[in-house]
Amino acid sequence: MSDYAKGLEGVVAGETQMSYINGQQGILEYVGIPIGELSSHSTFEETVFLLWNRRLPKRAELDAFTKDLRSRYQPPAPIIERLRGIPRDAQPMHVLRTLVSELALHDPDPNANDIPSAQSKSLTILAQAPAIVAAFDRVRRGLDPVRPDPSLSFAENFLTMLNDKRPTPTMARAFDICMILHADHGLNNSTFTARVIISTLSDVYSAMTGAIGSLRGPLHGGANEGVMHMLNEIPSLAEVEPYIMGKIQRKEKIMGFGHRVYKAKDPRATDLMTLAEKLANDTGNQDLYAKSSKIEKIMERELAAKGIFPNVDFYSATTYHCIGLKLDLFTPMFALSRLAGWSGHVIEQLSDNRLFRPTVKYTGPHDAPYVPIDRR
Repeated sequence: MSDYAKGLEGVVAGETQMSYINGQQGILEYVGIPIGELSSHSTFEETVFLLWNRRLPKRAELDAFTKDLRSRYQPPAPIIERLRGIPRDAQPMHVLRTLVSELALHDPDPNANDIPSAQSKSLTILAQAPAIVAAFDRVRRGLDPVRPDPSLSFAENFLTMLNDKRPTPTMARAFDICMILHADHGLNNSTFTARVIISTLSDVYSAMTGAIGSLRGPLHGGANEGVMHMLNEIPSLAEVEPYIMGKIQRKEKIMGFGHRVYKAKDPRATDLMTLAEKLANDTGNQDLYAKSSKIEKIMERELAAKGIFPNVDFYSATTYHCIGLKLDLFTPMFALSRLAGWSGHVIEQLSDNRLFRPTVKYTGPHDAPYVPIDRR
């Protein structure tokens, strides 16, 4: 039997051309392009095309891709009606997981797994997931859903549906950058989930549903909510030092720090730090950013030698708060972006599929006797 690797750490379980990670040097590339280049110059729509096609689009290709995406913004009417009957205290990630699954019921051929069909279904899910999240948030607030606007970008459309008003250019670009930064990240837990599901030749909807379920865990996508809870627990800038030092001394986890892959600063955290500072200044949340910055300085002083640095969740919490998102929408925002990566990996898996079937190390007894029930 092969050596046991708890949590599959260090096990190479697939190949991809989508994203490259060097955890020791803090490098993340999408199809060879450094993430900082994409967050500075690209758009989410262009980044999705890059991931799915392994190259940057030409102008006509990007225009056609964007037009196709926007034409699919509106979910089927029964999906929106279904939202009205969901309990208003339901968690948004449960709602998103359930209704992405339900989209399969409105597809006349939901099980088609040829590459063009998988790409088309992925584009539909990516286009309609924002409307599901935004509509649920409005319904639970007693408001009517806002119809998608196909004249708007992915980022502008979501924020408009959420707030019933156009976002400022700064807000829209900030959200667009967040979508780029979260789009793909190697064979993370939720991406692995999607690839495992599609490797059975199940369907795209099942793969996306399973991935959403994986992402909502507090050790994965749910970590950004934990960061915001932590920031809210610290009453003032003066209380940051004793709060963080207390956690370090008690050996408690500090949300937003440390990563299974990165032993240097997460490059996405670097981009989000700059973005969070600008948004904090623009929206009057300087105190929140100041607390975040001070936490990072303390952690660098105390734990950088152990390879513990900010990850993508740390500054994304401040960024999402400044954009005006409610706390329980933080992880759904991660999901809206990561749908791009999950879909790309599903397409890759289908292109050269082999069923995932790892072995397991058995640690139980052998040759145990069966004891009749009246003698137990």
